[in-house]
Amino acid sequence: MTSGLWELVLKGVWTTIQLLVLSALLGVVVSFVVGIARTHRLRIVRFLAGFYTEVFRGTSALVMIFWVFFVLPLAFGWQLVQLWAGTLALGLTYGAYGAEIVRGALSAVDPAQKEGGIALSFTPWQRMRLILLPQAVPEMIPPFSNLLVELLKGTALVSITGMGDLTFSGNLVRLALQESAEIYAYVLLIYFVIAFLLTRLMRGLEARLKANVGKAPERRTVTEPGPVGVGGGVA
Repeated sequence: MTSGLWELVLKGVWTTIQLLVLSALLGVVVSFVVGIARTHRLRIVRFLAGFYTEVFRGTSALVMIFWVFFVLPLAFGWQLVQLWAGTLALGLTYGAYGAEIVRGALSAVDPAQKEGGIALSFTPWQRMRLILLPQAVPEMIPPFSNLLVELLKGTALVSITGMGDLTFSGNLVRLALQESAEIYAYVLLIYFVIAFLLTRLMRGLEARLKANVGKAPERRTVTEPGPVGVGGGVA
């Protein structure tokens, strides 16, 4: 490929990384807010949080991108730029899967720990902040790592809006060179490298968090990321 085409691909990589980081940040916020709400003592709060997760886990991320980018402007008269439309759609969708990870990890904490917080007259927020989250967060890292890889692959969906991500840029290069196998091999390799770096980063974060609570990380073999969260993979 010529230098100009490589520059186009590199711009696509940078756009994909921006979208990944922004949607991951939004997804983490949604995951913790909704996941904690799913363990709330009030039934109405649990119901609303559960309704959110079921709706967004039961709909396609691709259709959600269509709604945010194409339908909302017709309904409200304003148009989000492609980066923010993709961030909103992906962050809300994958945040629903993350919420189930948070809920499951919080529920797995030894009930005696919760009872100890009550015995010490801790408020619900103090129990959550000082007892539950420090023990639950390290257990969230492995499934969050899988979810992050799934999110990386999901960023390719925004190419339908004409956003110049890696997939869209690769397709432009393919049209320019009339060569599919070589170009898409490069695209697949770039996605793999990014995913590999993400898993290494998350593995290091897991080890550090578990060391902070006196646990050693489990030794795992590297496998292909499977379905994410509770109830299956991301549509």
